[in-house]
Amino acid sequence: MDVVPLLMLVAGSAVVAGAARRTRVPAPLLLVAVGLVGSYVPGVPDYTLDPHVVLPLVLPPLLHTAALDSSYLDLRANLRPVALLSVGYVLFATVAVGVVAHLVIPGLPLAAALVLGAVVAPPDAVAATAIARRIGLPSRLTTVLQGESLFNDATAITAYRVAVAAAVGEGVSWTEGVREFVFAAVGGVVVGLILMVPLHWLRTRLRDPLLQNTLSLLIPFVAYAAAEQVGASGVLAVVVVGLYLGHHSWQVDFATRLQEAAVWRMIDFILESVVFALIGLQLRVVVAGLGEYGAGQAAWYAAVVFLTVVAARFVWVFPATFLPRMLFPGIREREPGTDWTASVVVGWAGMRGVVSLAIAFSIPQTVHGGGPFPARNLILFLTFTTVIGTLVGHGLTLPSLIRLLGLPGRDPRAETLAEAQAQNAASLEAERRLDELLADERNALPPPLAARLRTVLEQRRNAVWERLGAVNEVTGESADDTYRRLAREMIEAERKVFVDLRDARRIDDEMLRSLLRRLDLEEAALYREGATEDEGA
Repeated sequence: MDVVPLLMLVAGSAVVAGAARRTRVPAPLLLVAVGLVGSYVPGVPDYTLDPHVVLPLVLPPLLHTAALDSSYLDLRANLRPVALLSVGYVLFATVAVGVVAHLVIPGLPLAAALVLGAVVAPPDAVAATAIARRIGLPSRLTTVLQGESLFNDATAITAYRVAVAAAVGEGVSWTEGVREFVFAAVGGVVVGLILMVPLHWLRTRLRDPLLQNTLSLLIPFVAYAAAEQVGASGVLAVVVVGLYLGHHSWQVDFATRLQEAAVWRMIDFILESVVFALIGLQLRVVVAGLGEYGAGQAAWYAAVVFLTVVAARFVWVFPATFLPRMLFPGIREREPGTDWTASVVVGWAGMRGVVSLAIAFSIPQTVHGGGPFPARNLILFLTFTTVIGTLVGHGLTLPSLIRLLGLPGRDPRAETLAEAQAQNAASLEAERRLDELLADERNALPPPLAARLRTVLEQRRNAVWERLGAVNEVTGESADDTYRRLAREMIEAERKVFVDLRDARRIDDEMLRSLLRRLDLEEAALYREGATEDEGA
């Protein structure tokens, strides 16, 4: 196996994604654009999406990280809109696109058209999360979009399987299709429920952080494979397990959490970068396969499918948002403050991604009897153009749309105030516990050490309140920004001294690594605080 093209893909994707962080262009859009151009650069290999790699090896870890970072409580509070989008909308879009494609494209059977509909129906988890993080959507909208993108792949993949079975001539009835859909959905959830508790139990019992992180890396693949093995939805199994583990992550050893966060952040960055670059790199492969369809004819079909996808989302979102509120007063009470602007943003936030392309590439070449699958190459092309159109069109215009509608973003000051209040309550309880422990003669400490414990508590409590301080008129920094910058300078000064002592042979390398690890943990804590503030801004 030639690994050079793979290394080129990973390295090139990482460089482009890193460069995107220095611009105002979201990384997914820049990666797709570079991939589109790169697909026609001489010497660039043909990177064809292999569904046997993307679906079982790339999709599970991406869904797992998204589920770990999602809030189970927020998703439960928004279960109705999430379900309407992840199940209802996907099925509606499948039928809408399928019917329109069947009517517009001569000779395209309805079953094959429904395959196209199922392929382009689900907004992508990676695209939705990446764009939402960058543009700072309000928290409830972010929760709804993330929840939709976590669960809708299961709906689309199941609908796709049913449609393909009908298209290749397996004689699947509507009753059998519904039965398969229900089994896949319920089975995926059941497999996730069966696995989540023992997997969490095992994580809490392992004491070696390396073993715990090895288990963490295996979990999404185990959940996906176990569900697929019994014909259930691997996507739902991965999401259920990820939500449970994320909700109970506080019960895992602190060293594991630190390492796990770093490992998954790196994996997430690499996979996201490669995925979006691969989308752009499919252009040459897809266009070359058009064959009998002319460029103008294919472009007309692409425009119709794209407009149908966009229109179907608005046609679904507005009634699904407001009809239940009109009919049921209880929903109005539980979900106050929803207006038409939020529905417009949700309607326009339906970016498609690599899952749609991977599913499209998995369409069989032939039907029963040996004949070619109807318009397979055209379906690939229409999927590609829909993915590119939604990623570029929606991704570039969504920030401007939010500003135009005046949709309020997250309030960093309110979030900092809530964090400070939570920290204050926790510090008071910790102080009460410390007094209780020090009253026991078995826990006797010299006064300076006891005072140091109290000082640490006080510093932790005050640190968050200080973020609400005034901005420095000279530098434009908040007090908290200045504190972190100075703390990093101090850490760097200490780090240089430790290295100089090692070079002078006054300490050995093992001691240097131990001392540097302490500084690294302190700097990591400073980085996490700054990243949290930046995400909320």
